[in-house]
Amino acid sequence: MKRSTLSHSLLNIILVFIESALTLLLRLDPELRKAAYPLAKQGTVVALRLYLPHVEVFATFSTKGVLLDAELPVGRSEPDVVINAYSIQVINAITTHDRETTEKLQMRGESVQVQLVKQFIMQLGLGSLIQGLIRKIKGGKGKTKPSDAEMAEKKDHYKERIKEQQAQINTLTIKNRELETTVKELQSKQKTFMIVTVVALVVAVVSIIALLMN
Repeated sequence: MKRSTLSHSLLNIILVFIESALTLLLRLDPELRKAAYPLAKQGTVVALRLYLPHVEVFATFSTKGVLLDAELPVGRSEPDVVINAYSIQVINAITTHDRETTEKLQMRGESVQVQLVKQFIMQLGLGSLIQGLIRKIKGGKGKTKPSDAEMAEKKDHYKERIKEQQAQINTLTIKNRELETTVKELQSKQKTFMIVTVVALVVAVVSIIALLMN
């Protein structure tokens, strides 16, 4: 009995940690928020039944985010969508951001809600988050374009400084290339960091659950 209570407590701690990570992803990725909105509006409850190790988790979509628990929410007799899959299948679906991989997950429930859950899982992939961050970086870089336009307009009024302006344009071109290189480096570092974080988290959760089940 003591071991069962301890296992349940540790599982809840792990779920809280994963729940916090999902909350962070929802804040960083506007597309993920859009995918979660219709599910949150309906208060959708998803049961995730994993094998190897065997564990059942319930995800409740709400305006506060995605709430995780080892038991059904109070007042609910059954989930809206049930996902039956091996742990590695779920990991692949989340990390690859791939439709084909997500479609292989066995899901039961009303067809519309099943499709919404699939869209959320695909949007939950790391690729979408990285693309969102890149768009923000490029958006910030694009704010310098009005200055370039103003510089072009002044050429007609300062004919004698045309050579100086050409030098300035060349400098801006070089800086633009440097910024593009920086964006690519940030993309690579961000992708590596997120992959390592997610893999480490999943490995930790699977390892702890596997120990508890032995």
